[in-house]
Amino acid sequence: MKEIINQEFGGERPLYRSDGLHITSVTIHPGESSVKESRNIIADRCRFEGKYVFWENDGVLCRDCLFTESARSSVWYSRNITFRNCRVEAPKMFRRACNIDIENVQIPHGEETFWDCSSVKLRNVQIAEADYLFMHSSDIDIQDYRQDGNYSFQYADNVVIHNAVINSKDSFWESQYCTLYDCEINGEYLGWYSKNLRLVRCRITGTQPLCYCENLVLEDCTFGDDADLAFEYSTIRATICGHVVSIKNPTSGYIRVESVSEIIIDDNRKQPADCVIEVGGND
Repeated sequence: MKEIINQEFGGERPLYRSDGLHITSVTIHPGESSVKESRNIIADRCRFEGKYVFWENDGVLCRDCLFTESARSSVWYSRNITFRNCRVEAPKMFRRACNIDIENVQIPHGEETFWDCSSVKLRNVQIAEADYLFMHSSDIDIQDYRQDGNYSFQYADNVVIHNAVINSKDSFWESQYCTLYDCEINGEYLGWYSKNLRLVRCRITGTQPLCYCENLVLEDCTFGDDADLAFEYSTIRATICGHVVSIKNPTSGYIRVESVSEIIIDDNRKQPADCVIEVGGND
């Protein structure tokens, strides 16, 4: 493996089509496509300032690296990507990439990141300004995670999340086969039009959560005081701990809740309109 240490590069494609390259304490100044179409790349303690760094790559390991805001759109059309202990200030970072493994990473400007990605693993990751995160992505495994930004996980498929705080309006819209354990989910209009969304021991806040859902499952979840008008036109199986402000026109299934201020069943309900709502203590 070729090694490059303590050097600086700029311009367009300075390390283009490298195969078996280890760069250490290297700075890539503004330019384009610095390591494009390369294989088996290791980067340690490097600083990336140019955009489109790792396009069409196979095998990239970044450790203790910084991607500045100008290094936008740096990992597209690539596979077998590993990030450890990095800071990614660049937006639109990962797109149309697969086999992504990220641990101990901060992404403070995460808008439009992780689009059309597959086989994504995140551990101890924090993402801010994360509007439109994980759009059309699949096979996602997340643990110990925090996210601030709206419209996340739209159209996502096969997602498992453990121990997360997700602050996101309109999250999980039209998603399918997503399961969340021990998460706090804050934001309006959670999970509309989703299929096979499962929430286990989660806390939910924000108005009109979980409407228009198909095969929605809640297990021992809790609701905030602003989570009103829940479950409209959803098929559902739910056990809810504590109080819910209001439930409106669920379509079918059952809801077991300790207490509820208002149950709204009106002429706008959809057939079969046979959802059973049981109010009282849950065993």
